Amino acid sequence: MPNKLADESSLYLRQHAENPVDWWPWGEEAFELAKREDKPVVVSIGYSACHWCHVMARESFADSYVADIMNRHFVCIKVDREERPDVDHVYVEAVRMFQQSAGWPLNVFCLPDGRPFWGGTYFPREDKGQGIVPWPQLLMRIADHYRRAKDEILENAENVVKNLLHANDAQSGGENDWQNGFLLEAAGAICSGHDDASGGFTPPPKFPSPMKLDFLLAIRESAVCSQMRELAERIDLVVPFTLSAMARGGLLDQLGGGFARYSVDKDWKIPHFEKMLYDNALLLASYARAHRRSPDPLFTAVAEETVTWLLREMKAPDGGFYSSLDADVEGEEGKSYVWNPSQVEEVLGEEDAKSFCEVYDVTTEGNFENGFSNPVLQVEDFSRREELAPLREKLLEARSQRPSPSRDEKRLASWNALTVRGLAEASFAFDRKDWLELARETADWLWDNLREEDGSLHAVLYPGKDADGPAFLDDYAFLAEALLTLASVVDWLEPGLSAHYESRATELVESAIEQFRDPDMPGFFFTASDQAAPAQARQKSWYDNAVPAGNSALLRVFASLHVLTGEDRWLDEFSETRAAYPTLARKAPQGIGHALAALAEEAIGIAVVKVNGVPIEPLADALRKKPSRLVHLRSIEDPEQPRGYLLCVGQECMAPTEKVAEVVGHLHE
Repeated sequence: MPNKLADESSLYLRQHAENPVDWWPWGEEAFELAKREDKPVVVSIGYSACHWCHVMARESFADSYVADIMNRHFVCIKVDREERPDVDHVYVEAVRMFQQSAGWPLNVFCLPDGRPFWGGTYFPREDKGQGIVPWPQLLMRIADHYRRAKDEILENAENVVKNLLHANDAQSGGENDWQNGFLLEAAGAICSGHDDASGGFTPPPKFPSPMKLDFLLAIRESAVCSQMRELAERIDLVVPFTLSAMARGGLLDQLGGGFARYSVDKDWKIPHFEKMLYDNALLLASYARAHRRSPDPLFTAVAEETVTWLLREMKAPDGGFYSSLDADVEGEEGKSYVWNPSQVEEVLGEEDAKSFCEVYDVTTEGNFENGFSNPVLQVEDFSRREELAPLREKLLEARSQRPSPSRDEKRLASWNALTVRGLAEASFAFDRKDWLELARETADWLWDNLREEDGSLHAVLYPGKDADGPAFLDDYAFLAEALLTLASVVDWLEPGLSAHYESRATELVESAIEQFRDPDMPGFFFTASDQAAPAQARQKSWYDNAVPAGNSALLRVFASLHVLTGEDRWLDEFSETRAAYPTLARKAPQGIGHALAALAEEAIGIAVVKVNGVPIEPLADALRKKPSRLVHLRSIEDPEQPRGYLLCVGQECMAPTEKVAEVVGHLHE
């Protein structure tokens, strides 16, 4: 018999609709029941593509014995983290207080009013010798402790909420505390954590870390960094090494394009196979930036295959992009993606199969499970990769006949905004106007379908339904950043369009300031002033997680708007928000890469080039080949202004010139 999730729009919630657990969706009704019956609450958070979410669901949530314990002693709430990032954000931070790390599935024990007092991630049904308490045993311990020591649990919950609120402002300093030298120190600290053997910045599980890479690429363009030879050489090693390692590894789908969420091993061979829209959007931008600094045909191929995957598997017919592809197929992880030698030979024939298997690490022993292998490119010679392109195409066609992973077809404002930004940056870096047109179309679709006439945004659009859900800081900040990124290059596509998208970005930012600003301290809250904060803790997001922090995106928006408009109010907004970052930059640079990139771009000097009466194409070609600072291109038709290219960096402008080389030369002084 279905529980209360059967009619929910979320695919993840519907995946749990047949569980014997009496799940409730997030809402007041569930908490009112908990208060009436004086029961603790289990808030279980995940997403539809999550492998370990599926494992725990099969082991525990589908089990009648476990469900009976949960139903008898708890009120149980299921949350789609993608639908309710506000709920996820608060409880992730709470669990980090308990365990120093957090992920999904996230299982949090709360008071009847939602305040958390303990939690963790995956719990097995039975003891597997991993030092993790089995879920049924944990449930009974918590239920018993709630009955016998409620005052102790109440005190713990109160302390958790106090700490959550304290974290909003604990790092903030004065507006004059920031020093640009912090950026160089942060770059050194991030580089020191690089795995020089395999790439990446952490031990397994290894995540792509595009925000760290983007910061290193941004600071590398500074003259001061170039003069610090050791740091400059270190960045020039770290960034392309990690991007190349991911591009050759199994994190990238070597046949179909697109990146999985993370790798479980140090060498990037075996991922959990879920593919998320946001990872691919962020990595598309990172490969674009890296290619402009260090051109590499492998980076070009990665970008082309990622966009091809987006169009083939993630693009909605009426606009926008879907959210994710599942890690599992028919209960088996990676079933669609892995091969053994006999399967390859069946498709390619003996001789071609031997060539493919040697180059892509497909062996009889297997690099995955049960004699299967996830294809991994083992050669560095790019020409060899190109030679095998026809074989990859044949295998991809054969793979298309296999059962496919399920797709979560909700479309999220924030993730689509990241995709607009990634497409816009990649279009310019790889000279692909068709990608820029796709970015423009997606931006227009977002504006037309997830925005109300009063200017407010919605966070999510489900298939066959109207846009729904409260919008959060990320929705406004990411879309504003995306629109300004689009505006920075869109005049290369159609002169004069930039003003259109700049105006939209300005409208969004003004709305964000009104709804999310903290009137007393630096920064912006994740939830709007008229939204109820989960767990009674209205929080700010400073740290990048799976996606950048909204406050980080606003830094880049404020800095760009200041140079584009010359209005001091945007510099004031930038300076006030920057006041939150001195301590974070020194103590936790690994967690704020997107903010550091924005701070570096502003410190180096954001450039605007107005193009009047001369062609924009030669300038675009020159800038593509010689990156420097963040540049906004503006094509204007104004007979009262001097003809030529007018370059301004910050608030300083050079004399107009009709020579592209002079503009580029000034940008590299």
